Amino acid sequence: MIANESTSESEEGENYFVSMTDMMVGVLFIFLIMLMIFALDFRTKTDVQDNAIDVAREIARKLDDLQKDVTAEMAYLDRSQETRRKLLMTLKAELKMDGMDVQIDEANGVLRLTEDAVRFDASQSVLLDRAKLNVDRIARVLERVIPSYVACQIVAGQNKCRTGLESSVETVFIEGHTDSTGARGGDDRYNWQLSVERSVNTYREIVNVAPSLRGLRNTRNEEIMSVSGYASTRPIDPNENREAWAKNRRIDLRFVMEVDAKQRLKQIINLTETMKGEIERLVTVSGGRK
Repeated sequence: MIANESTSESEEGENYFVSMTDMMVGVLFIFLIMLMIFALDFRTKTDVQDNAIDVAREIARKLDDLQKDVTAEMAYLDRSQETRRKLLMTLKAELKMDGMDVQIDEANGVLRLTEDAVRFDASQSVLLDRAKLNVDRIARVLERVIPSYVACQIVAGQNKCRTGLESSVETVFIEGHTDSTGARGGDDRYNWQLSVERSVNTYREIVNVAPSLRGLRNTRNEEIMSVSGYASTRPIDPNENREAWAKNRRIDLRFVMEVDAKQRLKQIINLTETMKGEIERLVTVSGGRK
């Protein structure tokens, strides 16, 4: 009896041990599965993270390239503006030596021939004696100074272009302006015609005195001297009185520099588009949504 009880207790203990062992094996198996899943998930996430880091590094490199390109482009434009500023200052100094005071607008590249330099009577486009004399002086100064700032020039019937000139004059606009007295009822048609006539008459006088100016060319082999008219749309004095009207009846010389920025900007745009694609790829490999 005692033996049977002992055997029974032993069997119960053994059964209990087997149950615990099975349970521990089961738990261990579950832990092993979880560990495998964790390891696989960690490896996957690590691979994703490594991939994302690689993409991020590539984006950082391209951002650095973009910053360098933009910085170089800004420096190039700054040098072009400095060249134009030097041109304007030289013209102003030369004209001052000839007894003419003019104004310059560095930001817009304008040499302003004030009423004291070139005066037009109201509703008139003819250059009067003193105005004609001053335009002749301006023509001779332009003839002396501008050739150093252009890319090409017609010499003895041949177009000769200089090399190594980073920025040059693309166009010189002879701009005609009027006062607002001819714009009745909002109809400014007369002033448009008048402003163009003033610019054309000034142009004709300039190239008559300095015909070599017509031989100055930009990189497209186009004459740099040109005309434009703005009617009363660009006053320098917005007041409506005789003094303001006299100021606004004027000629401006606007110097436009020739910068080959189109191709440069295309390259920058292409680089930004590439970076956009790289950023989208980074979002994708990181598990995000586009």
